[in-house]
Amino acid sequence: MEILTMVVIIGQLIFTVIAGMYFYGALKNQRNTRSAGTLESSRAMERIQRMRKVKLTEPLAEKVRPKALGDIIGQEEGIEALRAALCGKNPQHVIIYGPPGIGKTAAARLMLEEAKNVKGSPFAKDAPFIEMDATTIRFDERSIADPLMGSVHDPIYQGAGAYGAAGVPQPKEGAVTKANGGILFIDEIGELHPMQMNKLLKVLEDRKVFLTSAYYNSDSKTIPKHVHDIFQNGLPADFRLVGATTRSPEDIPPALRSRCTEIFFDSLKKCHIKRIAENAAESVSMEFGSDAAERVTMFASSGREAVNIMQTAATVALLDERNKVLTDDIERVVKWGRYSPRIEFKVPEKGRPGCVNGLGVFGSGGTLLTIEAWAKKAENGKGRLKVTGIVEEEEIKNGSQTMKRSSTAKSSVQNVLTLLERDYGIDYSDYNIHLNFPGGIPVDGPSAGIAIFTAIYSAVTNKIPDPSLAMTGEISICGRVLPVGGVPRKIEAAVEAGAKRVIIPKDNFQKSFEKMDIEIIAVEKAEEILNICFIEENKGILTA
Repeated sequence: MEILTMVVIIGQLIFTVIAGMYFYGALKNQRNTRSAGTLESSRAMERIQRMRKVKLTEPLAEKVRPKALGDIIGQEEGIEALRAALCGKNPQHVIIYGPPGIGKTAAARLMLEEAKNVKGSPFAKDAPFIEMDATTIRFDERSIADPLMGSVHDPIYQGAGAYGAAGVPQPKEGAVTKANGGILFIDEIGELHPMQMNKLLKVLEDRKVFLTSAYYNSDSKTIPKHVHDIFQNGLPADFRLVGATTRSPEDIPPALRSRCTEIFFDSLKKCHIKRIAENAAESVSMEFGSDAAERVTMFASSGREAVNIMQTAATVALLDERNKVLTDDIERVVKWGRYSPRIEFKVPEKGRPGCVNGLGVFGSGGTLLTIEAWAKKAENGKGRLKVTGIVEEEEIKNGSQTMKRSSTAKSSVQNVLTLLERDYGIDYSDYNIHLNFPGGIPVDGPSAGIAIFTAIYSAVTNKIPDPSLAMTGEISICGRVLPVGGVPRKIEAAVEAGAKRVIIPKDNFQKSFEKMDIEIIAVEKAEEILNICFIEENKGILTA
């Protein structure tokens, strides 16, 4: 019996020693692992700190970035409209249209800062400005990851958070919640995935976002109170949306457009590009030749391009040990970058029969359209009509449907021919007529109607139109001048092209046009156009 007891004691002692050695080894390994982890963390932290000490020079684009709304060049009307939309007691959702590099993001950010100081504004002093780019928003259809709307890390997924081990789904806030009380800015909002767009529209209506999870149980006692509250009541998402896009309004879903105030930022003019280039040169403490900034305006179409050209040219000058940017430096940069010159149209100095200055909309701005007509008497009834430079057939998208129709510009030509025959006795079948729209800009609307009418009439009668006059407007077969779109931009284009007078439909006239630096003539009938547009020595116009 004593021997058996002794064996048991010895066995327990051996087991105790073995267990002690095992736990000692495990503890030692744990300490070693912890020590190795601490050492690795220390090394990583040192490397990050060394990286943070490395500072390159501040990019010129950051130096010239607008610090105040007044620093945004060439968008005075857009800024005024944005202020009206965001700085009142009831700020609106906004979509800003315009080409890249003209200050849409900067305007939205700075406008929030201004709105915070407006009496009665709902934006608090700490209102957030959350910025996202629709082209880079990646999401999982199972809602595992969604940086815009928010997501739920279920217990089975890596990164489920502190409650994962307990089987608790953990909600993660998205940008719509982080922007609560402030502005959510989505750049290139037209590129947003349709599924995300629909979710965003729902959030705009509810001003909250609901998350779901198959692992959520409303009766579970192990789920924390705040998680219950999120799943049952949603996360707050009361913000104002500011979307920016380079697309046309027709490319944006109507459901989104109906919820937003639409604001248009214009393409920059040469004078705006020049100011930006000069500011860029001053920011790097460089002098510049009298023609250097002017040369930039011939190639840069946005503020971003102007800054890039000027920064590279300044570097060229410094490498040549000069403190002055010369025109030759700009030329070299333009050649390296293969920049294309800006398309510019100017009214001619001298008039010719059949040559008329029309006006149209191209991209986000207006443009001058030269319309040429040539006519020669042909044998009775054997005349031919040739039209070049216009879109023969237009493609119209209506949701998922695509329709094709004859060009509206081509229809305008037919209307003009009917009007000339009916009211002025000019039968186009008695003439060989060539009507041309040069310049490479597609003419696909009815607004060139009065210009086409004037050009053909001028070619047939050999009368010279006023070369300093530009015009826009649709014309009916009854000789009435009908309203068209984009008139303010077209008038600005006429001013930019050097026109002294511009003819527009009477129904398009606005009191604000009187402040523009050009004589604006509003007309109702075709005969008014003819009595206005021909130079003094060629008066004696046929009237209906």
